[in-house]
Amino acid sequence: MATLFGVALLGNGVSMLVSPEAWYVAVPGVTTTGPFNQHFLRDIGLIFLFLGGAFLLGAARPDLRVTFWAAPTLWLSGHALFHFWEVAVGICSSAVIPRDFPAVTLPAIIGSS
Repeated sequence: MATLFGVALLGNGVSMLVSPEAWYVAVPGVTTTGPFNQHFLRDIGLIFLFLGGAFLLGAARPDLRVTFWAAPTLWLSGHALFHFWEVAVGICSSAVIPRDFPAVTLPAIIGSS
């Protein structure tokens, strides 16, 4: 599971780096969060490369798994909590929660497992 998760995170990061505009248009809800910003998407793409690499390293090195998985899990959890905060303070409607679940909340849950 961790290997698949790592590959998916790496794939997302590569997509954001190689084709940020296509990523921006393809991911549901992203276009409603603000205008296209190539620099920002590539910055976040680098983060996703780190996240995927950390999960793959943890899968390959069980003795260091906690170390390799701690930072990416904290980032994924913070990202998910930020999305919930946006709903709580009225920046987004509650309709975004199920839309964001597969790409935002579920990765945080997987990382925590």
